[in-house]
Amino acid sequence: MTPIRWAATAVLLAALGLTGIAAGAYRQDMAAARAPLAGSQVIDSPFGPIEFADVGRGPVVLVIHGSGGGFDQGLAFSERMDRDRFRIIAPSRFGYLRSAMPPDATPEMQADALAYLLNHLEVDQAVIFGGSAGALSAAQLALRHPERCRGLVLGVPALYGPNRAPEERAPAPWPVRVLTDLALRSDLVFWMAIRIAPDLMTRMVLATEPAVLAAAGPEEAARAKRVLRHILPISARHAGIAMDSATAGSPPPYPLEQLSCPLLAISARDDLYGTADAAAHAVALAPRGRLILFDEGGHLWAGHDAEVWAAVADFVADPSLAVTP
Repeated sequence: MTPIRWAATAVLLAALGLTGIAAGAYRQDMAAARAPLAGSQVIDSPFGPIEFADVGRGPVVLVIHGSGGGFDQGLAFSERMDRDRFRIIAPSRFGYLRSAMPPDATPEMQADALAYLLNHLEVDQAVIFGGSAGALSAAQLALRHPERCRGLVLGVPALYGPNRAPEERAPAPWPVRVLTDLALRSDLVFWMAIRIAPDLMTRMVLATEPAVLAAAGPEEAARAKRVLRHILPISARHAGIAMDSATAGSPPPYPLEQLSCPLLAISARDDLYGTADAAAHAVALAPRGRLILFDEGGHLWAGHDAEVWAAVADFVADPSLAVTP
């Protein structure tokens, strides 16, 4: 065999070996991603199937996940809330996992579906937590069904802010549209992206500068990695992500001055999605509002997770959030 053939054979064997390693890692990561998806229930509703998890005991917190999530993200996101003190109900929003995507779905319709879920579970009132894109339906639930809401928590909310820059609405070139659609539908493509370019995905998807995560320490870097991997399988979430892209990028103003429940809004000034302005604007409008605003932390409030959830727990347990008859 000539040296050229030896070299070609070595390259081929190396490529096959790397492919085998990658395939094994992909299968392992996908199995880990699907494992938490077994812990949910599904009910029928006028809006189609609604998926949710219901864990813990105590005052009810309805945790509405952000873009790329599902009930599993809601549970993981709120894991610092003691299940012996709080009952967590975590739904999958429209188009996520086993929840339906109704025709012409809107955040208002999603809010009505969540009210239906509370009725089904015989929950009279709850504190509503809406994270990121989930803040739209959380705010609408508090506005449309005020009798159901003891309090409203908006975490890094993708709501209207007078100085929040809207996302670019100009049509992207067709190669970009094709690749973006593929990435939203293909578990393999998304998995490769978070494996090959984790810093880029942290910045683009989690709206947090990698340097901020590095400064926050290894625990927060590991949390960001888990959040990215929680988006898998993205093929089971792409319809919901598409809806979020259409509604959360440039949302209209909501009449938050009409809120009848207390509001707690949380964000960081360096959130690349610009939610600090939205959070401050919501508190300025709300009759009873409190703002927690960090200088650094990005969309993940990196370095402040324990502080955030301690504040949420205190808010939920506040006796002034009395359940009215």
